[in-house]
Amino acid sequence: MAVKKRRKKARKKVRVTPKISLIIIAGCILVAGAAILFNNRDMRKADATASDSSLPGPEVPAGNFDFGIDISHHNKDDIKWDELKVMTDKKGRTTKSIKNAKEITPVSFVIMKATEGLTFQDSKFDKWWEETDESDLRRGAYHFFRTSKDPVGQAEHYIKIVGRLKKTDLPPILDLETIHRGCSKATLNKNAALWLETVRKYYDRKPVIYTSRSFVENILEDSLKDKYHIWISDYFHPEPTIRKWYIWQFTDNALVYGVPGKVDLNVMR
Repeated sequence: MAVKKRRKKARKKVRVTPKISLIIIAGCILVAGAAILFNNRDMRKADATASDSSLPGPEVPAGNFDFGIDISHHNKDDIKWDELKVMTDKKGRTTKSIKNAKEITPVSFVIMKATEGLTFQDSKFDKWWEETDESDLRRGAYHFFRTSKDPVGQAEHYIKIVGRLKKTDLPPILDLETIHRGCSKATLNKNAALWLETVRKYYDRKPVIYTSRSFVENILEDSLKDKYHIWISDYFHPEPTIRKWYIWQFTDNALVYGVPGKVDLNVMR
């Protein structure tokens, strides 16, 4: 019996119109764009990881200083209190790479935000205050001053949250760096003095004022600068421009071993 050969069906030709061409081109562009986007995202992740570990941070001041960090709820939580070290490379820059470290100095103290205004408490203060109590670090707690709020009420809020200080703890600290509209320099100094005196009487210890170079030069009266130790924030000079300083915050961008990300770094003399 003869077998009939099947005829091949003729393929239907698809006519590529200008409209279809545009759709194909647009699809290719979208696919390529997505690939670039994901590649850039991966590169940014790699850069972020590198900047946190291998790339150097700012240079540390020359001198025989104690190093300390200051932190608040803006910092990540996973801090290795017993492993904190300031490591510097051959150019004196902070690094997290043990391989690149030329000098390694243990961190001596940590200062954390406790309170602000009349009611605010830093969300991480209680946890960190308790954890550092079990370490070899000296602890410090600061209050962010609001010039629009009652100074004595702010002092009482700080005392309530911080509680008693140990002999090894740093003195109470007042953070002075903002002034609300309508508040004069004279009023700020008067109210800051009330906070400082209220806290001094309670703890029987002279508090410390944290402030910026511009605040020291333009806002603070000599009566406060002469009476209290100054923790100065100055990132742009090889040393603070004020002669009397207790602690110097020289960067907010340091790499410190044991601290996730970047952190404020200070020296104490």
